[in-house]
Amino acid sequence: MPVELGCLTWSVVLGLVHVLVAGNSRTMDLGAQWNMGPRDGESGPLRPLTGRLLRAQSNFFETFPLFATVILLVAITNSFSVYSYWGAILYLIARVVYLPLYAFGVPLIRSLVWLISIAGLLMVLLPLMF
Repeated sequence: MPVELGCLTWSVVLGLVHVLVAGNSRTMDLGAQWNMGPRDGESGPLRPLTGRLLRAQSNFFETFPLFATVILLVAITNSFSVYSYWGAILYLIARVVYLPLYAFGVPLIRSLVWLISIAGLLMVLLPLMF
């Protein structure tokens, strides 16, 4: 399997980690009854950590569909290159690093890591455009 598809696979795993970690934290804040209920109306207050985990999850799912699309397009068109190779690795590593940085509320570095993930995504896109 090409590295790019391996990075896509591990990005799916990372997405599941986001869902499980944020969901578990929210259940700890609001209780199992809330989690199993209809979730209508206002929820209770969330800890800052839970809020950050939910925002990190949302942020991941804003970029993941774009990453998945360009990886699949590279595979379908057989446009694998040094750019798609390193771009996929860069995106995945940056997204893995991003989660704990966001969870612990680390400013600036978190934003730089996000920019690195976007650079990786753009590197994967590059061979498709030229």
